[in-house]
Amino acid sequence: MTTIEDLRAVLPNTAAVNKQGHLEIAGCDTVELTERFGTPLFVFCERTFIDRASSFRAAFDGAIIYYAAKAFLSKAICRLAEQQGLNLDVASGGELFTALSAGFPASRMVMHGNNKLDSELTTAVVAGIGRIAVDNLEDIDRIGGLARRQGRRQSVFLRVTPGVTADTHIHIRTGHLESKFGLPIMGGAARQAIVKANAHPDLELVGLHAHIGSNIFSPAPFQQTIEVLFGFLAELKADFGLEFPELNLGGGFGVPFVADDRPFDVKALGELVVSTARKAAEAHGVVIPKLSFEPGRWLISNAMVTLYSVGTIKHSSEDLIFVSVDGGMSDNIRPALYQARYAAILANKAAEDADLIVTLAGMHCESGDLLADAVSLPGSVKRGDLVAMPATGAYTYAMASNYNRKPRPAVVTVGDGEARLMIRRETYEDLVRLESQ
Repeated sequence: MTTIEDLRAVLPNTAAVNKQGHLEIAGCDTVELTERFGTPLFVFCERTFIDRASSFRAAFDGAIIYYAAKAFLSKAICRLAEQQGLNLDVASGGELFTALSAGFPASRMVMHGNNKLDSELTTAVVAGIGRIAVDNLEDIDRIGGLARRQGRRQSVFLRVTPGVTADTHIHIRTGHLESKFGLPIMGGAARQAIVKANAHPDLELVGLHAHIGSNIFSPAPFQQTIEVLFGFLAELKADFGLEFPELNLGGGFGVPFVADDRPFDVKALGELVVSTARKAAEAHGVVIPKLSFEPGRWLISNAMVTLYSVGTIKHSSEDLIFVSVDGGMSDNIRPALYQARYAAILANKAAEDADLIVTLAGMHCESGDLLADAVSLPGSVKRGDLVAMPATGAYTYAMASNYNRKPRPAVVTVGDGEARLMIRRETYEDLVRLESQ
C-alpha cells in the first residue's frame, strides 16, 4: 500500500492532503484546479523548481548551470530560469526561438544538436549565442563561416564521446561509443576535431562537453567520465599546449519516480564530482577548468504532477484491474518508449488507504498505452475520480503529440494558493488549423 508520505520525495515540495482529503499543491486544491482547467492537466509547482535550482547551485558551488530546455520549455520557464540565475541549453531552433521570445539573453545559452540546420545556426550566431556545441567536423566550418559573415568570433565546445556506458535505459545512453552524439576520444576523431577547431580563425574553442545519459542513479559513471576527460585534457596539453577555461559535464542526474527509487543526494554528488575533478586534475598535471552542468529532469521532473479523470474500470481477471484515464501516451510517451515507471494517487481521496492494485491505462488505441503497472489506489475508485501522477515535469509535455487527434493538455503554474495558466489547452480547432483543405 502506497501513501502520500511514501511518495514525499516524488511529489512537489508543497504537496499535502487538505481538510477535504484532497491532494493539494502549493496551497491549490487539485480537485478545484480540474474543475477550473479540466483534465488531463499538468500542474507545475514553481516553489519546487526554485528550491531544486537553489539546491543544485549550492551543491555545485561556482559551477555554471544550464537548464536543459528539452526536458520542458515555455516562455514562463525561460523567465523563471533566468530569475534563478540559470543559463539555458537549447537543442533546436524551436527551443532557441522560445527562449529569445521570452527575452532570455542569448549570451547565456548553449546550442546542441547532432544535425543543426543552417537556419538554426544562423539564428543562433546572429542572436549572439554564448556557446555552440560542435558535434562533428562539418560543424566547425559551418559555424566558423557564419561567425565570419557576422564579424564575430564564436565560442564553441567540442562534444566528445568518452566511451562510458551508463546503467540506464539503452535509448537514453549517450556516452558509449555507438552513440550518435559527439566525437569519440578513442580512435582519434575528437583529437582531429580539436586541432581543426582550435586553428579556425573565427572560432574560440573554450572547452570540452560530455553527456553520458539520462536518469542515472549511480555516481560511478560520472567519476569514470571525469577520469577519461582529464586524461584527454592532459594529452592535449602535452601534445599541443592546449588548456581550456571550461569543462561541461552534461546532466543525467537521476530523480525519484516511484517510492522505492533511491537517487543520490545532490549535495553528496556535488562534493564527489568536484573532488574527483580536483584529484584528476592534480594527477594529470592540468589546471581544473571551470565546471558546467546541464540538469533538466533533475530541476523540473518532481516539480510537476499530471491530473487525469478516471473513466472505465475493467476487472479483466481476479488479479488484473484496468483503471482507464482520459490521457495516456499522447501526453506521456515515456512508459511506452522507455518502460518508465510512475506512481499514482487518487487526488480526490488522498487520505484514504490505497489498498487496490491496478494498472493505469491510457485511452489511446494502442495495447502499449499503459501509464503505470501495479499502482495502489483506494478500493473505492470509481468513474469521475481524479488520478494524480507525480514526477511528470520532464519529457512528458515536451514529447506530447496529437495521436488519435487528442488535443494537448493545459499547463498551470501554482504558488501561494493561486493558479496561473501557463499553456492553454488545445482545442479541436487547433488540430485542423494548419490544414490547407
